[in-house]
Amino acid sequence: TPVTLDSFHGKWVVLYFYPKASTPGCTIEAHDFQHDIDKYHAANAVVLGVSVDSVDSHKEFCAKDGLGFTLLSDSDKKVVSLYGSLMSMGPVKFAQRNTFLIDPNGKIVKVWTKVDPQVHSGQVLAALADLQKQG
Repeated sequence: TPVTLDSFHGKWVVLYFYPKASTPGCTIEAHDFQHDIDKYHAANAVVLGVSVDSVDSHKEFCAKDGLGFTLLSDSDKKVVSLYGSLMSMGPVKFAQRNTFLIDPNGKIVKVWTKVDPQVHSGQVLAALADLQKQG
């Protein structure tokens, strides 16, 4: 089922791109988002992970790692390209580890590039809290 940002209007959206499901860095990052998911819900935020992996690999990743947030497959690489997050390693194209924080009106308010998966969820929550205080 296609997912659009419009369907999350009125919520904060953490749109994070990651290279490949079930690889070490991506698993750490996903686990941290999952660990903090109640904090995101409390902050009126949704977490959406995007990679160029297939839908089936996302289903497997979610099931195996107990992920309760949405992972989106961008196998035609359109969304990854639109957000300037497509990388190449030889003939292989994949999503760079970038995150976009989108406010309830659909505006990108913060961008992280080449993020460190070990600490990233905490960085996003801190930015979310700061931006909500300012609002």
